[in-house]
Amino acid sequence: MKLISWNVNGLRACVKKGFLEYFDDVDADIFCVQETKLQEGQIELEFPEYVQFWNYARKKGYSGTAVFSKKQPLSASLGIGIEEHDQEGRVITLDYGDFYLVNVYTPNSQEQLARLDYRMKWEDDFREYITALDREKPVIICGDLNVAHTEIDLKNPKTNRKNAGFTDEEREKFSRLLESGFTDTFRYLYPDVTGAYTWWSYRFNARKNNAGWRIDYFLVSKRLNKDIDEAKIYSDIYGSDHCPVGLELKW
Repeated sequence: MKLISWNVNGLRACVKKGFLEYFDDVDADIFCVQETKLQEGQIELEFPEYVQFWNYARKKGYSGTAVFSKKQPLSASLGIGIEEHDQEGRVITLDYGDFYLVNVYTPNSQEQLARLDYRMKWEDDFREYITALDREKPVIICGDLNVAHTEIDLKNPKTNRKNAGFTDEEREKFSRLLESGFTDTFRYLYPDVTGAYTWWSYRFNARKNNAGWRIDYFLVSKRLNKDIDEAKIYSDIYGSDHCPVGLELKW
């Protein structure tokens, strides 16, 4: 089974930059997107083989997630059941019977860490949500988690130590998430690989110079480790300031 996740940073803009061609070429069983920046009715995508699920932010042109799946899930839910967190279209959960799929766009702590306190609350509540799912059946989590976990996950760790996405607080929450029973699939297969990034600033020729961050992930319940076949970063795919990431399972 092949899964793809991509923060498209505005789906309508990404469609004009090759999204549809990549979608067709990669032929994923499940394709998840984050930061759609859409309201209902603002785009029509015809994918005959896929069922579609959308979660829109109440604020226009902001956040939002979507999932395109070849297999019809047993059920779908939006958000994590906490009103404070469910205003921004950040989570879609699909129940496939044997596993849950959770597509997530984690809140950014923003400049001057203006939203760090909220982010910490989100982290605790999201972790509680997925660990509850994990008690029922294995979980696959994908999306933009807005944190580079370790120093090898970004080009310039020393100068970014107190910046959003690489604060000690955010990294510690990510560690706690993994310790709750989840595996970072890319690091599971490639523990020491450097220069593997999924997001680059539009400034300072960052992508050309590969001065990036790895903040997009596939995490799985640890009991799925044996089923991990490949974890990929499609750094040659443009159309957003993020590139797609992939997970292939032996199913």
